[in-house]
Amino acid sequence: MGNSHSAGPDLHHHHHHRQPPHHSKAVVRKRSTAFSALTLGCASADFAESECASQDTTAAGTERERDRDRDSSRDEKVSFDPPPLYAYSTVDLLEDSVSAAYKVFLKEHPEYQLTWILDALRRSDFARLDRSGETYVDYMGGSLYPESLIRVHTGFLNRNVLGNTHSVSNASKLSAACAEEARQTVLSFFRAPPGYTVIFTANATGALKLVGESFPFAEGSKYVLGADSHNSVHGIRQFALQRGAEVCYIESTDHGGVDPSDAKAILKQNRPQNNCSAPCLFALTGQSNISNSKNPLSLIQYASSHGYYTLLDAAALAPTSIISLTETPVDAMAISFYKMFGFPTGVGALIVKESVLSRLERPWFAGGTVDVVQAPGTIVTMSADLHERFEDGTINYLNLPAITDGLRFLSAYLPFLPLRLSALLHHLVESLTQLRHDTSGTPIVQILSRTPERHLRAVGEQSDTGSIVALLFLFPSGELMPNTFIEHAAAAHQISLRTGCMCNPGGAAALLGLRDAMAALPPAPTLKEFSREMGRELGVVRISLGLATDFRDVWRVIRWASSLGNERMRSVMWADWLGSKRGEAL
Repeated sequence: MGNSHSAGPDLHHHHHHRQPPHHSKAVVRKRSTAFSALTLGCASADFAESECASQDTTAAGTERERDRDRDSSRDEKVSFDPPPLYAYSTVDLLEDSVSAAYKVFLKEHPEYQLTWILDALRRSDFARLDRSGETYVDYMGGSLYPESLIRVHTGFLNRNVLGNTHSVSNASKLSAACAEEARQTVLSFFRAPPGYTVIFTANATGALKLVGESFPFAEGSKYVLGADSHNSVHGIRQFALQRGAEVCYIESTDHGGVDPSDAKAILKQNRPQNNCSAPCLFALTGQSNISNSKNPLSLIQYASSHGYYTLLDAAALAPTSIISLTETPVDAMAISFYKMFGFPTGVGALIVKESVLSRLERPWFAGGTVDVVQAPGTIVTMSADLHERFEDGTINYLNLPAITDGLRFLSAYLPFLPLRLSALLHHLVESLTQLRHDTSGTPIVQILSRTPERHLRAVGEQSDTGSIVALLFLFPSGELMPNTFIEHAAAAHQISLRTGCMCNPGGAAALLGLRDAMAALPPAPTLKEFSREMGRELGVVRISLGLATDFRDVWRVIRWASSLGNERMRSVMWADWLGSKRGEAL
């Protein structure tokens, strides 16, 4: 993980060993200044002028103001006139129903006020949330795009002409220059030392698939992974098995993730022998998308020291955590940009060591990956540039400039996110845990995911978990409320969350206590058959916080969850849900 005292990823770090393509030197991307001053946490020019004007007061006036402040008995600080930007993140901006709860929250979590820059960001770039009344708590499914990023990108597209990077026209040269700039920005953002390159893919799944299909598995190879992983990580086992390799799982703990000592034991037991013809691969999930567990990145160094090639699924980790490839030199890492800053969708990346990339073997070739192809015949000469060998067809050149701007945007706020989300997550978990049914006094929810042990106090500290709550809702009798009902009730209250197994069957089985049932599955079962066998809907309710989350979002979720404990209100929601399912088999 990154230095806890860092101000964010260093986007000015230069990789002197890398030279951009010759044709990119002829084209310089015209930078836009469309990111608002407010977006970057600074006051506007008009505000700066008014602030200077406000300081032009008489000595008598200043003295009177000091006396007024000294005599004030109010708990809150007297506001400046006009107030500085950070002062806007006060209870004065909240409706009365939230204001009292916010004051209590700040007494318990005073460190939250250190993240005022994110309140300013919420007002400048995510005001559509408050205009629409939507409470968005599905950041693990996809982050929300900041409005200024869209303005910057559309402005750039409006001013320029971009062409296919496989051509040599002026438009194509500009596209190639933007693609190279995006690669270098990705490497700098993740603090990659010399020797890494970037392959642009459709998403993190595409990046993981590239490794799986190209890794030289053979008889005697081992593929080691955690049970609490995304299906895209599990899917690599198909390539391993097809080539005669053995798949070795590290069991999930009851709250998800791996136990470090168990992981080390399995890695040591299955470590590669002194035989380069049977390489082994270890895939680590940086953060679970369902259990909220963060796995220690030190396991990557441990596996590497035992001869494994290493792969990090950072799709869930990268949006809210600082990752340094200098400190954790994993062989390959998969990310999705839309999960980090919301736009664009359809672009991910594999950040990979060039030395490892040269050992991967593509099972096919396509446009853009080759230099010479004999047709008919069997001769194929792959592209001289390593990354081009893995970028099938035409890259998403119209959207790559947004990657550069998005990473620079995120770098300004990433240091503040863990502190902010830690305070909100602690409050959310504590509040949900205390909720009770009005008729029975029994709990309304059962929280299954891992809860943080550390309570962050300063900007730059890193959390020991993600910002996810996976839970179940219970009737007064203790029986489970159907997840489909919860999803319907949340949508009716304009709350965007997610239910299900989150494409993570191992993590879901661990949280739900279904590992034995998972092990006893018959061949080719469907989800409906599995659910019928278990006698209930499978999956959890997931609430995930992110870049634009503020206290009001958490407060609204708590208020909505509380309403499910009110017999009368729940009955109305239940009747509405049944009405929406009329004609279906329940």
